[in-house]
Parts: sequence; C-alpha cells; structure tokens
Amino acid sequence: MNKPSILVARAVFPQVLDKLAQHFTVTANQADVLWTPAQLIEKLQGQQGAFTTGSERIDAAVLAACPQLKICANMAVGFNNFDVPAMTAAGVLASNTPDVLTETTADFGFALLMATARRMTESEHYLRAGQWTKWSYDMFAGAEVHGSTLGILGMGRIGQGIARRGAHGFGMQVIYHNRSALDAATEADCKARYVSKEELLKTADHLVLVLPYSAQSHHAIGAAELALMKPTATLVNIARGGIVDDAALAQALRQKTIAAAGLDVFEGEPKLHPDLLTVPNVVLTPHIASATLATRLAMANLAADNLIGYFTQGQALTPLNTLAAATP
Repeated sequence: MNKPSILVARAVFPQVLDKLAQHFTVTANQADVLWTPAQLIEKLQGQQGAFTTGSERIDAAVLAACPQLKICANMAVGFNNFDVPAMTAAGVLASNTPDVLTETTADFGFALLMATARRMTESEHYLRAGQWTKWSYDMFAGAEVHGSTLGILGMGRIGQGIARRGAHGFGMQVIYHNRSALDAATEADCKARYVSKEELLKTADHLVLVLPYSAQSHHAIGAAELALMKPTATLVNIARGGIVDDAALAQALRQKTIAAAGLDVFEGEPKLHPDLLTVPNVVLTPHIASATLATRLAMANLAADNLIGYFTQGQALTPLNTLAAATP
C-alpha cells in the first residue's frame, strides 16, 4: 500500500522528519524557504497532508487549487493563518498544538513584563554605547512589579499561567477581562478578579495581552484604549500581531501616554512598524515566546502526531474543526 504524501512547509527537527517518514512520503523544506502563496499551491500539488507553521496561509484559494488536500497540521497554538470555515467547507481537517507550550510561553510573557517594567533594553543599549560613567539615583528607575496590579486581556491557558506567576510569585493583584468570566475555582487558583475591559485598562499597572487574533480582536488596543491606561503603565503583547495598533502604540510610547511596552508579535511580521524602532521605551523580541528546544520539539511532535493520527486512525489529537466525514 502506498504511503500518503505530505508536505512539510518549513524546516523542522530532523528526528521529526524521520518520524514522519515512517508513515508518509515526505517532501521537506529543510532549506527553510519562505514560499509565496503561488509557490505554496505548487508545492502542495499531489500532497494529501501538510505540516504548516504560521507562515503558510491556508485559505479558499489554496484549497480550491489543492482538492486532494485532507489535513493541515499547524505547528503553533495560534491558527490565524488558517481559514477554518473554508477548510471545513472543503473537507480539510485543521489542527494546532495547544497545551504543550503553555508554561513556556507564560514564562516568557512574565520575563518580557519584567524586562519592560525594569527598562532592561534601554539600560543595555546605554551601557553598550559607553554612556555609563557614574551612578545616579534615578538612572533607569522603572516600575515596581511585586505588589502591583497585573491586568490580563484574554484569560485562556497562557493567561492563567501568567496570572499564577504574578499572584503567587510576586504578590500581584490580578484582574482580567475575557469573553466570559472563569469558573470560581479557576479564579481562586489564579487569585484573579473579572473586570470590564475599561476597568482593566484604567487600573492595570502592567497589562498583558494573551487573546487570540480574530476580526473581532483586530486593534483591540488602539489609541483610545492606550489613552485610558495609566501613564506609568506597561503593555506586553505575546498574543498575535494585529491585536495592537502598532502605529498608535509607537505614538503613545513617544508621547509617554504609557511608560513602556514589550512586544513579541507585530502587525505584518517579520516586518514591523518603523516607528517602533525609533522609541527607546520598548522591548522587542522576534516572536520567540515558545522558543525553548524542549517546547518547540513538543510542538513539532504534536503536529506530526496529528498527521499520523488522522491517516492511521481517522482522527487528529487536537483538531480545530469537525468534518461531516473525516475518513482519510
């Protein structure tokens, strides 16, 4: 019996490719070329499955050009690169990699919060430029983290992880806003209190964004929202680019509407708004919140297991959609 054919759209761990090769005829991209949409369609011809990352947009045009495609397994918890309704309509299963990156991403979110609050990037640039010649009482004096108010917009698994770190490790008062309030037991575990979005913006000393990207969350933080925040507050985005209006944020940072920001995601990444490079009070990282070797390997293995599960048992481990007929 012939093995199903799959495309691995970006470079991945060699041991994961070996694992996939036991079950599939694999076309790999270990050169890690970023394909255009037209090139992706070309590469997907004859492929029944795809191992994707956030770089590959799977939409109606791709699906129409690749009718043999049956599953796309994303090596990410986010899936805004997938048009899930279009995939469902085309009978293509979508999957992602939740849970395996929760704690690692929460670690990074809190690290970015601390780096932002304590002005680490500004002070390192100052030191590297040879400007440090003496001590002064207010040199790079930042904001307190312990005992302050932590606000979280989007209280899923990662948001809850950040809440626990703040509440239990740093004695922070945790407030959050979500589409709906958490159950009482989860709120107690996180020591978190549900508030309106307006109260969250006005009250938080440190605001962390952990909500999924959608048309509804596009520019959830723009000029109006930034104006509601304290001038001493910090903003951290580890969610997705597009949730923040980056142009409005750069202006707010320049005008000191808020004190500082820490950003791991950007609109149009890997490009970013040029104004963000001209303000000193921002910490910038290249979408690395889940980037530990152990976690990235776990993500890759789960994406591979979704492909294997679908083609061997007719179901993926972590599907995003339900198909009327999911027979491989």
